[in-house]
Amino acid sequence: MSKRIKGMIIDEIRERIGAHRDLLVLDCSKLDGVTSNRLRLALRKQSIGALGVPNSLARRALSDAGVTGLDGILEGPSTLVFGGEDIVSLSKEIAKWAKDIADLEIKGGTVEGTALSGADVEKLSKSPSRLELISQIAGQLLSPGANLAAALLGPGAKLASQIEKIAEKQEEGGPPEGEAAA
Repeated sequence: MSKRIKGMIIDEIRERIGAHRDLLVLDCSKLDGVTSNRLRLALRKQSIGALGVPNSLARRALSDAGVTGLDGILEGPSTLVFGGEDIVSLSKEIAKWAKDIADLEIKGGTVEGTALSGADVEKLSKSPSRLELISQIAGQLLSPGANLAAALLGPGAKLASQIEKIAEKQEEGGPPEGEAAA
């Protein structure tokens, strides 16, 4: 292959990956054509790209794009997978497919420049996604206020109304209940 052709392929890989820096690497070489197409179409519906690449050209394209950590993983047949909401949702989707398709192998990936093994990707797929973490944090932040509101609306509401009545009587100048006027 000429240098010009290799340069065009490297440019195409960089263009396809775009701004994605968190990637997974799969071995899809054992899949039949129908299964491979079914996988790619399902991933495309979720805005996940899959790109079969020559390893040497992928290394150069990824290096130029600033993606590191995949050099040891890019051995043998490789398919780069990228996209989705975040790396956790991407790993969840790929792990689900790997469970359904026995011949699909997760070789590893990279997250913020850190290399992941196939087992690390499996662990990552079991962690909460970005949206789940945000909702958990929001729930924990709102929890004290919800507890206070529940206490004020429950038995504490009667106490609050009694305190309010006593305060109103004191403002009017009358003695509090239970005390005689002097």
